[in-house]
Amino acid sequence: MSTPTPVVFIHGLWLHASSWQPWEDLFREAGYAPVAPGWPGEPATVAEAREHPEAVADHGIDDVVAHYAKVIADLPAKPILIGHSFGGMIAQKLLGQDLAAAAVAIDAAQIKGVLPLPLSALRATLPVFKNPANKHRAVSLTAEQFRFAFGNAVSEEESQELFDRWAVPAPGKPLFEAAAANFDPHSPAKVDTANELRGPLLLITGGRDHTVPESVTRATLKQYRHSHAVTDIQDFPDRAHSLTIDRGWREVADESLAWLQRHGL
Repeated sequence: MSTPTPVVFIHGLWLHASSWQPWEDLFREAGYAPVAPGWPGEPATVAEAREHPEAVADHGIDDVVAHYAKVIADLPAKPILIGHSFGGMIAQKLLGQDLAAAAVAIDAAQIKGVLPLPLSALRATLPVFKNPANKHRAVSLTAEQFRFAFGNAVSEEESQELFDRWAVPAPGKPLFEAAAANFDPHSPAKVDTANELRGPLLLITGGRDHTVPESVTRATLKQYRHSHAVTDIQDFPDRAHSLTIDRGWREVADESLAWLQRHGL
């Protein structure tokens, strides 16, 4: 009997790893072996994460990449990576390092070389950037800030429900690193987009996303133009940054599964 293909889910800022649970269940039913480890230092529950924000403070992109690389090293085979927001950036870095069989990057944070910086993205991340000291802290969103950054395409009631269930403090350092990426030749936000031998990559974008607008994802796609490895893009025009956790999550998950199966994964 063949060993199920591992799938590693990587969340982004302000969501807890347990927010992937419905995806894990779906992928397990589809015959995969899913895991959703938290970021370095992340407590096991949402409640603990809110109570101890210092546990994740001052972890940067390289820390997170090394953390997931260690997770991957303990798996029986190269996994499929599915990342959301900064998790999408991490997934692309790991794929570029040939540590994964394929990756799905959903509303992925901008990588080095991506130039568009829409005003909505600036507003969504203002809670971090308004204080330079936040680079070394963990920062929480208010329900109103979460509504703008994540829940703008769902009802106010659903946005509040998602905030109450999944929102946790997040380290500010990755945002500062991403913001400086195009001025830093050794930026941790750099991805090996020219890798010809890497596995397939699917970029997913939500057309109403304030935090990672569609223009950012399309600019990311252009960064892969020098590689003949498979790089596809899928649009969800009416979805925003909450698309992995809101009531429409299954549509995104089903498309991810279908894409993997089309590529024999």
